[in-house]
This record gives sequence, structure tokens and C-alpha cells, in this order.
Amino acid sequence: MNSKKPLKVASLADLKLVKKELEAQAQEKERLIKEQALQAKRSQIQSNLFQAAIGAVKPLAQPQRATLNPPPPLPLPRQSELDEAAALQQSMSDEMDIATLLDTDEMLSFRRPGIGSDVTQKLRRGQWAIQQQIDLHGFRSDEAREALGNFVREMHKRGLRCVRVIHGKGLGSPGKTPVLKDKVQRWLVQKDEVLAFVQAQPHHGGAGALLVLLK
Repeated sequence: MNSKKPLKVASLADLKLVKKELEAQAQEKERLIKEQALQAKRSQIQSNLFQAAIGAVKPLAQPQRATLNPPPPLPLPRQSELDEAAALQQSMSDEMDIATLLDTDEMLSFRRPGIGSDVTQKLRRGQWAIQQQIDLHGFRSDEAREALGNFVREMHKRGLRCVRVIHGKGLGSPGKTPVLKDKVQRWLVQKDEVLAFVQAQPHHGGAGALLVLLK
């Protein structure tokens, strides 16, 4: 805003001064208009140069994303696990008499009805490679039974065919009597997953281990 006081015209000389001042103001206004136009033209030129340098611009395509809500974790079947453990103990009795089910040739063996003797012979000769084993040394009877049952069930689920069960020869037991050997045989006979087992060859543990063939 122009804060100058209006000029008083009292004479011809004052009139000339007023005219001169008005011309100066008009020139200054014209100069400002030209300068603004020049700046606008320069900005337009720079914008055109930038546009020519980068070429045509296209918006980025939005990636297709699916909103997935992961399902909540399933509840742990605690009661089912307890029931399964109880059924496992009940299905593997220490009292079952299996003497008539065992073949006591040069080395002890067992095979289910319908399984030929050639199966135990092949098992003994190493026809099936040992894929996994469990060592029950140092286990109490209940611990060994549960560990063996879980082992057989898990190996069967994984599709393994031949495993080794090490029960020991009882050399460290009171009276040097094998505590687990007879029990392990009873337990294995009662497991449906077991087709046959034989006493291991000396280099696989001998009388302290069994080679077990699973379904």
C-alpha cells in the first residue's frame, strides 16, 4: 500500500511534479508486471525441460494383495493326550505270556501270523537297513514302556520300516538279569505296528538289542 501523502497542487510547477510522480508510478507498475511475466515464463520453460527429460509419466500399478486372516491355533488336545497315554499303558501289558509266539531257533525272533519265516531271515541278514533306534538303558520299567510305545508309533507314522530297540543285556542289573529284555519283547508283540522282530547280530548289539520290522 502506498503510504505517500497526496500531493497538493498549488501552481503549475506543482502540477508538473504530480504528473511526473504519476508517470514514475505507472512505469514501476509496468516494470513489476513484466518481471512477474518473465518469472512465470522461466518457470514454464524449466517445467517443460524437466517433463521432456523424464518423458511420459504413468502412475504405478497397485499390487494385488489379498488380506489373509490366519486361522487361530488349534487348542491343545490335553485330554486326548492323557487318554492316549492311558490306552498306551493298558495296551502294553507286562503280564502277557508270549512264549508260544516266539521262535527260539539259533536266535530269538517273532513274526505275526501270515508273515513268512523268510521275513525274519531277511531281517536278521540286514535286508532292511536300520533307519532309527531307541536306547532304553537306564529307564525304569514304566518309562521304558511309554518311550518304546511312543517311538514305535512315531516311526510308523513317518513311514520307517526297520528300527533297532536297545534294551541291554542286564549286566548292570542286580543279579545280572536283564530286566527290560523280556518286557520289551512283550510290549512289541502287543503293538499292531510291529510285523516282526529278531535278536540283533553281534555287530548290532547281539542279545542286548532287537531289530524290529514295522508295517
